[in-house]
Amino acid sequence: MGIDGSVLGLLTATFLASAVEMVEALTIVLALGISRGWRSTLVGAGAALVALAAVTAVVGVALVDSVPESLLQLIIGSLLLVFGLQWLRKAILRSAGLKDLHDEDEIFRSESEAARAAGTQRRAGLDWFAFVVSFKGVFLEGLEVVFIVVTFGLNARSVGLAAAAAAAAAVVVLVTGVLARRPLSRVPENTLKFAVGLLLASFGTFWAVEGLGTFSDAGESLEWPGGDLALLGLLALWIVASRAAVLTLRAGATQPETQRSG
Repeated sequence: MGIDGSVLGLLTATFLASAVEMVEALTIVLALGISRGWRSTLVGAGAALVALAAVTAVVGVALVDSVPESLLQLIIGSLLLVFGLQWLRKAILRSAGLKDLHDEDEIFRSESEAARAAGTQRRAGLDWFAFVVSFKGVFLEGLEVVFIVVTFGLNARSVGLAAAAAAAAAVVVLVTGVLARRPLSRVPENTLKFAVGLLLASFGTFWAVEGLGTFSDAGESLEWPGGDLALLGLLALWIVASRAAVLTLRAGATQPETQRSG
């Protein structure tokens, strides 16, 4: 895959995916910071970001040094496709009205109540509850981003660039939220998840098919007709399929009960 297409997909998908996950992590950080204090909360969030960076580096180096390129494309492309379809499934159900939208304000209220009700225990000068919950929230949300960073980075031969895009998104979201001191509930989260799901599914399909070359005698990656331009065709196909799924599910949900039972 050419460097231009790799860089474009890497930056777009990684930044958007990281932003979506960090919006959810931000809600937890804000609830803890406002309810329990900022020092321990931000230390926990920072420690989680450092841990995620270490995991990304270790996994990325291990894979690139031990797996042939075509096999790596097949494995990562297949996983990326499955991962993207999971994002698309949730986004489609929400767009069709069959699944509730993510309510950051309600999550914020719930987390704040739990934080205020928790006991106080200090370790190493930190509010241990705030530190642990903040660390866990950011780390668990960030693990999905690590997967995307590693997959896009390895295929584009630039894990560092993918990690930089993810870090930039995390900083932008966290700083914006902390300064606003409120959840970013106005962010069109489902639209962003839809876009990320489409990108992940498109690139996953692209790389998985290229990786099928591992079964050939030469063991080299296959080439798509038109090279990187094939990505645009795949993206268009996934957009059409997703839109058709939304319309079909929406029509089924609004169909009169007598017609559905008949």
